[in-house]
Amino acid sequence: MNRRLSVNNDQNRPQGIDKTRQAVEQLEAEREARRRAMQNRKKAREVAAQKNLEKGNPGDVDFIGHVESWRLTSPSPSPHSLSSALKICICVRKRPISSKEIKKKDHDSITVTNPLVTVHSAKLKVDGITKYIENNSFKFDHSFSEFEDTRELYKYTTWPLVEFILEGKGGRATAFAYGQTGSGKTYTMSGIQKMVAADIFTKLGEEEGRCKESDTVVTVSFFELYGGRCQDLLNERCRLKILEDGKGEVVVQGLEEYQASNPSDFLTLVDAGNRNRTTHATEANDTSSRSHAICQILLRSSETGRLKGKLSLVDLAGSERGSDTKSHNRQRRTESSEINKSLLALKECIRALDSNGTAGKAHVPYRASKLTLVLKDCFTSALAKTTMIATVSPSSSSCDHTLNTLRYADRVKEKKVGEISSAARRELEIEDKARKERSRLEKREIRQQFNQDVEDDDLPPPP
Repeated sequence: MNRRLSVNNDQNRPQGIDKTRQAVEQLEAEREARRRAMQNRKKAREVAAQKNLEKGNPGDVDFIGHVESWRLTSPSPSPHSLSSALKICICVRKRPISSKEIKKKDHDSITVTNPLVTVHSAKLKVDGITKYIENNSFKFDHSFSEFEDTRELYKYTTWPLVEFILEGKGGRATAFAYGQTGSGKTYTMSGIQKMVAADIFTKLGEEEGRCKESDTVVTVSFFELYGGRCQDLLNERCRLKILEDGKGEVVVQGLEEYQASNPSDFLTLVDAGNRNRTTHATEANDTSSRSHAICQILLRSSETGRLKGKLSLVDLAGSERGSDTKSHNRQRRTESSEINKSLLALKECIRALDSNGTAGKAHVPYRASKLTLVLKDCFTSALAKTTMIATVSPSSSSCDHTLNTLRYADRVKEKKVGEISSAARRELEIEDKARKERSRLEKREIRQQFNQDVEDDDLPPPP
């Protein structure tokens, strides 16, 4: 009996060993397949990284792949169109990625498909390994990619303002360049200034309309607002006073206006002002603009001196978050505080402009900062038009700054107080009356309860 069992065990043993060997061999084959797949993925990543580097878009291959996959399904950009009826025009410009960002291996995380701008924020899931992108899209009047030059931007955003002031009706037009420091504001505004100089004198030379070269004088003033101070950039940085006269007009006392007879004179004055502007090195930019520079172009009648039109080109100081100023000294932090305060006031003033031509009905808080006080007539005048050019950086490390810039520009276009319908206003009034009545009844009930408690306390104690 025992001999028979041993024979059976000998017969079954090779079969068990074969199954174990097969399982081990299968595990080794699967492990080898995983290794080959990993090596193939590694080689593919190296090839993709090299291609991205040749395209000038280095960085994390996985995130770049997610962005490119999203772009394959994104809608095609719409063509730009001119619209002179817009009272407030908000546009966004994306600059090309810089050599400094390429060295840092920052990838392009912004997609522009007019009129949409999409920010692809690089994220990691809870496991800390899986990568994905979070897409935030914003819609504006115009969106310009890195492949569109300043001439294209000027044609659809600033040229309508030039035509507006050349009508000779006393129109006030303002163009702002806003964005993170190092995003291309000054570069954009410098190009716009050159084109404005050429087009204004070209149109005046045509001797058509109310503004002609024979009866119109072009004057230029250039000043900056730095740390609550106003300084003339064309007059040895002389300190200026911002005053308000009896008629409610804001006057910059001591500001010099210089006549420009041709585009060359105009650009000479503008270049002199730009050279005298206050700049300092910050964490984000070695030559960050720390002041709001305001170039005012005035068209006056050569006979009476009457103002025919006024164009203000405002290059705003670079915006910064508080977390990016931790290593700044006290002066830099004070500058950042003043900049953010004035930008907040500017947003509220632009929102108060009524696109239906009913300016003045809604409250315009132009006294909230020196910047908005100087530009008071641009906000309170019935003949006022405004263009805001928000510039953004394409790098992935600037996603937070870009989102802040786009949210700021998006809120400028929110529904205004003056646009509430009469029916909605009546509903608000009814709700307000009901709320006040409920509050009155609650107060009376509390008062009665309090008096009852006092009376109970005055009663003699029971025997």
